[in-house]
Amino acid sequence: MTAATSTESIILGMGCFWGAEKRLSELPGVVDVESGYANGEISASYEAILAHERLRRAGKTDKRNHVEVIKVNFDPEKINLEAILIAFWQNHNPTQGDRQGNDIGFNYRSAIYYTSPTQAELAIATRNHYQAALHQAGLGDITTEIAPLTHYTAAEDYHQDYLAKNPNGYCGLGGTGVKYPSLQPGLVVNTPRLNPETLDFNQQLVVFESENCGFCKQFEAEVLQNWQSSVPVAQSLSPLAPEGWQLDKALFATPTIVLFKQGKEVSRYTGYNGDSQRFWQWLGYQLLTPEQQRIAFEQGTERAFTGSHLDEKRPGVFVDPITGAPLFRTDTKFESGSGWPSFFNPVEGALTLHEDRSHGMVRVEVRSASSGIHLGHVFDDGPPPTYKRYCINGNVLKFIPD
Repeated sequence: MTAATSTESIILGMGCFWGAEKRLSELPGVVDVESGYANGEISASYEAILAHERLRRAGKTDKRNHVEVIKVNFDPEKINLEAILIAFWQNHNPTQGDRQGNDIGFNYRSAIYYTSPTQAELAIATRNHYQAALHQAGLGDITTEIAPLTHYTAAEDYHQDYLAKNPNGYCGLGGTGVKYPSLQPGLVVNTPRLNPETLDFNQQLVVFESENCGFCKQFEAEVLQNWQSSVPVAQSLSPLAPEGWQLDKALFATPTIVLFKQGKEVSRYTGYNGDSQRFWQWLGYQLLTPEQQRIAFEQGTERAFTGSHLDEKRPGVFVDPITGAPLFRTDTKFESGSGWPSFFNPVEGALTLHEDRSHGMVRVEVRSASSGIHLGHVFDDGPPPTYKRYCINGNVLKFIPD
């Protein structure tokens, strides 16, 4: 079977095509997404469309303008059109008329342009189903234009894969926050879900990925390959939650890292672009107590003689409470009389040092190299052989005995 006969396509308008292209291309089963222009009555080019929109606003023409669209090519054996349309409805605001985000004009209208009666029927059925949910949430009527495809032209090369080439580029795409009420019986996604029997029902991280996602591979290389956190993590190519578990809303980008507790989503981290410490901070806010957060993220200090592990002497290792990375071993711990756990030598590469001029003093701050959290300070009054005293807040240490 050739590619031409094994894939299907649908034309969708969701505002600026940059964000729409990126989001729908990350759905498992989507083969390719192309930016383009559709269903206008003028020449189809970016500059011509902008110029025509200015004429329309000035009342100097009544010709239809094209709309920025994406052509979604997908493998129906892996994902069906209903799943594509669910992602379409949830990933933009279809009630806004001729605008999405900061993009205003007839060329940014919400649209579905079909090429068969089946596509038309499903577009209308999913619209009506989503409309009921929007009304229940207090939102207005859907303004999406559902019509036969009369014209399509691919956009210029520099518009294709724009956000992949420009990760910090503008994307005004934003959904309503209203979840599509249910996955309809016709939904087909052949990528298997994670088996809940292999997961921790009490607390589990799931990384939702897609096959050709470069940012997923970067996250795996920079975070997952050295995973030492006490929170179990699993990877999934399916956009669906493990059987019997519950996502708060549909996924719209990969990687999306979801924290489940008791089988229900409690928080998610969407997208990754190399900022691992930002990811660890997100996870830290889910795992740490308010007192631990104050120390870790606000450079706080516990009161002397009140923190954890002050008298811990068992052989073992003190680790970062978020990443699980080793920080100090017990055999480098000593009694300083300061009221805080003190060490004369860290695990190699475990810490970073930073000048601290707060409170009218000049000190050297100690942070965890893996997560970036604040741990304490280091002074030059420790025992040999280093003569250093790493004065650490015990509440942001986790002890693992040998």
